[in-house]
Amino acid sequence: MASLKEKIGYALGDAAAGGITWKVMSIAFPLFFTNVFGLTVADTATLMLIARMFDVVTDPLMGSLADRTQSRWGTYRPWLIIGAIPLGLIFALLLYTPDFGITGKRIYAYTLYLLMMAVYTAVNVPYGSLLGVMTDDDNEKNQFSSFRMVGAYAMGFITLLSFPYLQKMVGGTPQHQYAVLGASLGALAAAMTLACGLLTKERLKPVRAESFSFKPFVDLFKNKPWIFLTLIGICTNFFNGFRYAVAGYLMEYCLHGDVTVSGLIINYTVFMTFGEVTCMIFGGVSPAFTKKVGSKKKAFTIAAIICLVTSIAFFFVPMDPKYIWVMVAIVILTSIGVGLYSPLLWSMYADVADYATEKNGTSSTGLIFSSGTMAQKFGTAISGSLVALLLGLSGFISGTNDAGETIITITNEEAVRNMIWALFSLFPAAIILIMLYLLYKYPIKK
Repeated sequence: MASLKEKIGYALGDAAAGGITWKVMSIAFPLFFTNVFGLTVADTATLMLIARMFDVVTDPLMGSLADRTQSRWGTYRPWLIIGAIPLGLIFALLLYTPDFGITGKRIYAYTLYLLMMAVYTAVNVPYGSLLGVMTDDDNEKNQFSSFRMVGAYAMGFITLLSFPYLQKMVGGTPQHQYAVLGASLGALAAAMTLACGLLTKERLKPVRAESFSFKPFVDLFKNKPWIFLTLIGICTNFFNGFRYAVAGYLMEYCLHGDVTVSGLIINYTVFMTFGEVTCMIFGGVSPAFTKKVGSKKKAFTIAAIICLVTSIAFFFVPMDPKYIWVMVAIVILTSIGVGLYSPLLWSMYADVADYATEKNGTSSTGLIFSSGTMAQKFGTAISGSLVALLLGLSGFISGTNDAGETIITITNEEAVRNMIWALFSLFPAAIILIMLYLLYKYPIKK
């Protein structure tokens, strides 16, 4: 039986990865790159697309490498312990805006973003794989997965809620604010990742295929549950990716800047914070909810339907700051669905890993979980890239002038505002419809 300390330790891993680094990358990076760093919309979109092609190779290779690791710390934990400091350092450098020209900024952003993706993979693929070797009890897996999601959403809540107040406290230019916050949050993420590696235990020994072989990769594409679950994972991250990537633009261009209500500054990070705290609460409720409805698949389906209905409802809210609390209410309702299904996804990956081990005779836990991380990065970054691309097509132009200053031009304000609104509501709703079909076809019933 795992202790509460270990479950909290495991939660710290996703508090760092999901609650700090990935949350900031998801919600702040598109707006940061275009409006603060000074990349063009085309550069921002291309950067995220190139990074995704990079991850298609690195994620499964990392999963296979992690499966074959042997050390005094175990199979997966050493990657967290060794990778903690590089994760925090590169994240901090990525939020720094160097005093370079257009070409220099482009090279800096591409280099650091690809390095960030590589180190995130080296830490987060083994982190996810830990779930498969800490316990063989299905109920305890759900508990670990729930702690993981609560940790991610709790830290996401703290990060996003505090962001505008921390910016105000730091002062200076936006470039200075992001650089200071990047260094502070990077150090915190490194400490949490290291604590996760030190506090968790690997109780189960993987059935290893010691020599490298392409057979596990071939077996993966014969694994029907894996195919459907990976596509479902991509959909969940497309759904969140669109909403998080466009939230900053929504506040800036649809609601004309931050909304202040009774002293509360509602900027784009705070706007999404209401969803974070809801996800945290319902992530904790998810195991009991799943037990009540009878299966993970059924619980996931109900949660997805909640997201579908609320996403469509948001589209019909008037684009006016005086309706901010209606918008917040819908974000909260949507996040009930997200909170319920998020822990289930990782618990279902553990089911798929068990299925693969039983079918093939050797463990491919790291490889299986690497697809979850790949789906996370693929869905989030491609959606962020599409947001930049579609905003560009609708009339949003960004870039850096000869003096190194960031410039923004909007050629069609109405088209840009309508595109932003649809990207936050109708596009995610369409993704949920696809996800519901994939859930219907997903073959594992437990």
